[in-house]
Amino acid sequence: MRIKDVELRIIQLPLVRPFRTSFGTQLERELLLMKITTHEGSQGWAECVAMSEPLYSPEYTMGAQDVMERFLLPKIFAYDDVRAEEVADILKPFLGHQMSKAAVETAILDAQLKLEGISFGSYLGSSKSEIDCGVSVGIASSIEALVAEVGLYIYEGYRRIKLKIEPGWDIEPVRIIREIWPDIPLQVDANQAYSRDDTELLKKLDQFNLLLIEQPLDEHDLLGHVLLAKEVRTPICLDESITSLESARDALAMKATTVINIKPGRVGGYLESVRIHDLCVENNIPVWCGGMLETGIGRAANIALASLPGFTLPGDTSASSRYFRRDITPPFIMNDGQLDVPTGPGIGVEIDHDFIEEITTSRKVISAP
Repeated sequence: MRIKDVELRIIQLPLVRPFRTSFGTQLERELLLMKITTHEGSQGWAECVAMSEPLYSPEYTMGAQDVMERFLLPKIFAYDDVRAEEVADILKPFLGHQMSKAAVETAILDAQLKLEGISFGSYLGSSKSEIDCGVSVGIASSIEALVAEVGLYIYEGYRRIKLKIEPGWDIEPVRIIREIWPDIPLQVDANQAYSRDDTELLKKLDQFNLLLIEQPLDEHDLLGHVLLAKEVRTPICLDESITSLESARDALAMKATTVINIKPGRVGGYLESVRIHDLCVENNIPVWCGGMLETGIGRAANIALASLPGFTLPGDTSASSRYFRRDITPPFIMNDGQLDVPTGPGIGVEIDHDFIEEITTSRKVISAP
């Protein structure tokens, strides 16, 4: 497949409500979109899930665009014919920048699959036509506000609730939610907000019958997670610590985790995500698909990934209306707590070009030499 040009576009998509976590509050989602046009007449779309600031990971929107323009795309352009399966090896000399690399690989894969008439799900190994939906609930302004928000999501049919926690907002909100809804599948996400000194505090979460505690400690503190896992009964799940197949393999060997959250952007793309999935299936480790406030472009691909057989826990694959009043694709609408897996070629969704133009803050087209 021969690439003709690449469009890089930054958009600002308003959120339905502010989303607050231990690494900041978002009022809108700034995203870097990529559109690849091939000489064969196909177009491939992807979004880079890096945030506007390097708070969740070292990557950020403007930095991602810079590394794409200066390094990643020129390297890809050097190949007259390229397939998505080759992208990771082509870009391997450039260290890190998994989210940027993931966007390049995904856009090429979307264009490739559209030419071949194959859906993302079929290509990745989908085993389901629908996936269960979970929802991530940010840190609320009050317990009352939290109860109201969780109640709304349960009424809408979400099959799993995830509560963001941080020091000072942990035991009490979890206790209240569990008392009101004793049977709802419930988990918590700390986004690295705690330290090894908080072991006794985190042990108090055992009483609430949680599915898991997600990334309680610093992403580099694998030993701390090993030690914590020995002290708490609730399963430890790693998120930020898992950046590749190798890191997943090491974490499992060290028994730092018994559940893994796979985020394609964080690990460098959907092909690496499948490799991590396969490793976990071999080791009887449950996996689920995390979210990064994606638009319909990223959500479509995530839903396809989450339909693989090893994804046995509901992920953060919520309906479009959870985050956006208007999306840049037709909205994903939840039915009985589930979303349909797209079956069209590539990511399988149409792009709302008019709306994208309205919310674009910058656009640049880079032509292959």
